[in-house]
Amino acid sequence: MARTLYPHVVDAQEAADIVALQQLVWTYCRAVDRRDLALLRSLYHDDAIDDHGTMFRGGPDDYIAWLPSMLQRWEATLHMIANMVFVVDGDMAEGELVVVATHRTPPPDSRALTATGRYLDRYAKRDGIWRFLHRSLVLDWGDAAAISAASLRPPRPGTVVGRPDREDPSYSALPMLARIP
Repeated sequence: MARTLYPHVVDAQEAADIVALQQLVWTYCRAVDRRDLALLRSLYHDDAIDDHGTMFRGGPDDYIAWLPSMLQRWEATLHMIANMVFVVDGDMAEGELVVVATHRTPPPDSRALTATGRYLDRYAKRDGIWRFLHRSLVLDWGDAAAISAASLRPPRPGTVVGRPDREDPSYSALPMLARIP
């Protein structure tokens, strides 16, 4: 039976698939924010398409090659997924995910640029693993604000500060997250 967003009995397989899809999209956010391109590439099927509108449209290898040039403009990024809805139909699924992505430019003129939109995704489960088949971004609105120099400093000496790379403290503090298969 084809699933819909309308209320229905969720069986164990559909529940497991939805959890796997949630993990996929949350891992995407981590991979982008930590600039972990190997992890990010692993989330796409080879024949997938990523469509970021006028910024980029292409396959996963081209996306991974393009992304560093986009990310180099930002000192830090934070992608957060809010509402998530999925429809699973066998080994295919679709999802609409609200994303709030904040991008901080480096000093001396630091600004926080926030983009709010939605990922419109199609997924395929192959060999038991869900990956992106088609990901598109819809921008709903954006905002920009200046950041004071004081807010760029750690609040107290010794405060652990995050990094947009594999030197981020999460890689040493949480070694299971850093494992490469």
